[in-house]
Amino acid sequence: MINQESMQVPLADAGASLHLRYIHNTEKTGPIVLLLHGAVENGKIFYTHNNKGLAPFLATHGYRCFVLDLRGRGESIPPISKGHDYGQTESIVEDVPAAVVFISKLLGERPKFWVAHSWGGVIMNSVFARFPEEIKYVDACAYFGSKRSLYNNHPEKLLKANIMWYRLAYYYTKKHGYLPAKKLRWGSDSETAKSHRQSAEWAKISPWVDSDDAFDYAHELSDKRLPPTLHIAGVNDKALAQPIDIKMFMKESGVGTQALNIYGKKYGHTHNYGHIDMLTHPNAVTEQFQDVLNWFQEHQS
Repeated sequence: MINQESMQVPLADAGASLHLRYIHNTEKTGPIVLLLHGAVENGKIFYTHNNKGLAPFLATHGYRCFVLDLRGRGESIPPISKGHDYGQTESIVEDVPAAVVFISKLLGERPKFWVAHSWGGVIMNSVFARFPEEIKYVDACAYFGSKRSLYNNHPEKLLKANIMWYRLAYYYTKKHGYLPAKKLRWGSDSETAKSHRQSAEWAKISPWVDSDDAFDYAHELSDKRLPPTLHIAGVNDKALAQPIDIKMFMKESGVGTQALNIYGKKYGHTHNYGHIDMLTHPNAVTEQFQDVLNWFQEHQS
């Protein structure tokens, strides 16, 4: 039987907290997994309340899954609105570390596996750069459609990135004080003006350097051996994470073991997966979800 529990992780900001969805089977004895969403999304990319999705799938195999909603997203408190000035630097330096510490205090051990969708993979590898002592606790990672900079020139990328993310999004953040992506039907959640600006800067082909304090993530990772990481791409993900984009992210993510699997009918799969349905399509259970499970079992210490 799979259970879900909702938890709040207090932050230093008065009245603010991060939401963690704890998904596990009744035995609660397996390895711990931390799952992180991407931009204009929240943790529900990994689960539904009736136990569909990657986190419930892993829970049925004994894993204890914690799905994090970054600050202001999902069920974190309060939701993003005008006047919120935090961004991806705070996600890296404060939010993810706070979740890891909370889990460690709750269960007495740190997450052994890290999973991300889209921009969440950039945040996770940035955490490894800032806090390299965390690497030794993580056996393996799995990143779905994660890239940092966009190298592809597909027409859909020109629309979604060059026009929407690099231009129109700045108009809307100036108009509203934040990016109301859900209202615009650009995604499932909002972004602060700062988180949009910082992610847009990195999505362009530019140095992997923090705009707050000039921390050089690429330099810090250049000789680091990160946990073995399985990268997942979908053949219908034309704009946001083509194989060329993922390969360039892999190239700047240290010297550890990395693999790239591409999912589509021409590779023997049942569906041509895109950026979102690589995690939500029913057939993912027997294809990429099973491959993630095998990857974790292969690399578990």
